[in-house]
Amino acid sequence: MSAFQKETVLSVRHWTESLFSFTATRDPGFRFQNGQFAMIGLEVEGKPLMRAYSMASANHEEALEFFSIKVQDGPLTSRLQRIKEGDIILVGRKATGTLITGNLIPGKRLLLLSTGTGLAPFASLIKDPDVYENYETIVLAHGCRQVSELAYGEHVVAGLHNHEFFGPQIRDKLVYYPTVTREPFRNRGRITDLIASNQLFDDIEQSGLDIETDRIMLCGSPAMLEELHDMFSARGFVEGNHSEPGHFVIEKAFVER
Repeated sequence: MSAFQKETVLSVRHWTESLFSFTATRDPGFRFQNGQFAMIGLEVEGKPLMRAYSMASANHEEALEFFSIKVQDGPLTSRLQRIKEGDIILVGRKATGTLITGNLIPGKRLLLLSTGTGLAPFASLIKDPDVYENYETIVLAHGCRQVSELAYGEHVVAGLHNHEFFGPQIRDKLVYYPTVTREPFRNRGRITDLIASNQLFDDIEQSGLDIETDRIMLCGSPAMLEELHDMFSARGFVEGNHSEPGHFVIEKAFVER
């Protein structure tokens, strides 16, 4: 168990029947870059039961925050969804991941494209003052099936806009674009289709994709990642990684598990 730190759950909030978030204490020695993930989990029958979770909190915050789905027969999430304040969780001592700004070539507009709980790393990144220093505009797009599933993202963005010190700095830079596929809503459709048709950019009254200025991060469903990877690659965008920065980056850790 030495690879894991024991942390105490501070709060739990259930957003829908299938989504919840929680905060926990953070060991002072746990360092991470905004956008990274760590292994987190529970001790079950004396053994750690872990999976990869992005930090939804920023690296300057004292507590850790995570955003999770509930899978009724999932080995971990079936248990994790029942945690309450005061419970103990395990957090891996090492953070990693590709969704960091250092893996991107410098640009002017940062597109953060997510579906479902893929929003989590971007909840961390949009709290990073350096992101607003390095980009003129940050577009956070979040796709879900139902309107209720947008609640956590709406909460995070509203909190930023209302922040006493951070709010005024980001108000003109952060564009939040929620969209749903199965219910009436002001933005309808899959993120892949909305980008391919240019509808997303028309809706936010901005110019379409531009390889010279746009940098992109992707986190979400395997289908969305594959489609957007192929779309961007076909337009000449190059995928970046730790050894070679590029025009876009994808977090694959959650797809492979």
